[in-house]
This record gives sequence, structure tokens and C-alpha cells, in this order.
Amino acid sequence: QVQLQESGPGLVKPSQTLSLTCTVSGGSITTNWYYWGWIRQPPGKGLEYIGYIGYSGGTNYSPSLKSRTSISRDTSKNQFTLQLSSVTPEDTAVYYCVRDGGDYYVDFWGKGTLVTVSS
Repeated sequence: QVQLQESGPGLVKPSQTLSLTCTVSGGSITTNWYYWGWIRQPPGKGLEYIGYIGYSGGTNYSPSLKSRTSISRDTSKNQFTLQLSSVTPEDTAVYYCVRDGGDYYVDFWGKGTLVTVSS
């Protein structure tokens, strides 16, 4: 059973960079055909797919966030990391790391972590 666990600061100041790490157990992030992504949900709003890093290391980002987003990985630790720069209060959300089986079919979710952007 694949398990994902988010970690990182729960409070980030405006204009700073939000950084979250997802640790994966029960499966390798280099396994063919799987993608490892980040999804967020602002308070009272719907889910937004931020982007993913694939089994071969390729990345894909939401057009609306692409200029501020970077997803990387550490295969030795079986982890992948989200960095979102120049954050504003509108980036306040619960952030989830997920496994995507392709075509945005998400089959495993982390529990989610609330990140608040505030001074």
C-alpha cells in the first residue's frame, strides 16, 4: 500500500517561498508510468492541481502557477518537493501530495497539510 506524507512549515510570510516535501513509502517514485503531484484546496474553494514530477523526472505545471512553481525529487530518499515562490494570502490552502496514475487519475493521497500565508 502506497503512503504519502507531507511535511513543511504551516506558516509562510507573503513574498517568501513555500516549500513542502512529500515522503513516499510502499512504492518507488521511479516506478514506470506513475506521476507524483501536488494538489491544493483553499478554504471554501475547490481542488487545484498544481503540478507533478514523473517517474523519469519530467515535470508539468498548471499554467496559472507555472511561473512560480518548481517540483523536484530526491530518489535516494524517495521524496519529492514543491516550491512555490512569491506567495500571497491567496496561496493559503491545504496542500496534498498525491500519486497520479496518468491522465490526472489520482489513486493515493497524503493526509494534507494546511499552509497559511500571513505576516
